[in-house]
Amino acid sequence: MKVLVTGANRFVGNALVTQLLADNLVVIGAVRSKDSILPDGAGRFLILDILDEIHWNSMLEGVTVVIHTAARVHVMDDSVADPLVEFRKVNVDATLNLASQAADTGVKRFIFSSSVKVNGEINQLGQSFQPNYNYRPTDPYGLSKYEAEQGLFVIAEETGMEVVIIRPPLIYGPAVKANFASMIKWINKGIPLPLGAVKNQRSLVALDNLVSFIIHCIEHPQAANKVFLISDGEDVSTTELLQKVAKAFGKQARLVSVPVSWMSFAARLIGKGDMTNRLFGSLQVDSSKARNLLGWKPVTTMDEQLKKTADAYLREKTI
Repeated sequence: MKVLVTGANRFVGNALVTQLLADNLVVIGAVRSKDSILPDGAGRFLILDILDEIHWNSMLEGVTVVIHTAARVHVMDDSVADPLVEFRKVNVDATLNLASQAADTGVKRFIFSSSVKVNGEINQLGQSFQPNYNYRPTDPYGLSKYEAEQGLFVIAEETGMEVVIIRPPLIYGPAVKANFASMIKWINKGIPLPLGAVKNQRSLVALDNLVSFIIHCIEHPQAANKVFLISDGEDVSTTELLQKVAKAFGKQARLVSVPVSWMSFAARLIGKGDMTNRLFGSLQVDSSKARNLLGWKPVTTMDEQLKKTADAYLREKTI
């Protein structure tokens, strides 16, 4: 089987290509830089600008499945004049351009890496997001992903190409970036954090679990034209997550118990109100559909993936 993976040199794409090759599949990785490094054995398709009207035909020849992980991701303090326009160019227009050409070329299945942000940013404790409702995108990124999903289902209906939508929450694993990387650095340095009394619950997904689920969806007949929320199935509070990260480094987390109401008030005073949702709000997803309908099970635990992440971080520091 031949698989095309977009965003093949990025966090999820690289891990996905590595596992696909280990499973003896033929893999073409679409990347945006000639200097991008791909795992040995992967073919390469260079995209200089994803916003161009790319002609994918040559790379789609013989491809059975497209796994589309490339995207304009959520950007903090976005400086562009109209963020929604920019998100739509990449996450909607470029996605549907690829999907249309894939259908025309005879690709059987198109797997789209969407986001839990289609459902929203926060939910009430114990009221998990469901895959087929709770559509409440609250930012341009989430809205663009939702619009892409709707466009893909139109293409599926018109052409017969199967579509699979996967909405992960926060993804963590070796080489993770952004806020999670900052948290790892703080914990490893032993910096005291005022987060010892946070009682929220958040769903996360380990990189290894996400890759496993994506591959599970390549051929499973029941995945066709379905939407899935995916997680480790081990929801944790912010406090518990920090303690687990510290354990992965063989340390004790230095956490100070400060009332959440005080920290939320202070964050709003300095214009960081959005940060309160990520640190103190709950975001739980119901991933039972992935388990019950497809028979998928996580391949790693949260503690195992955090240990793998910590080890990779320490190795990188010594290089």
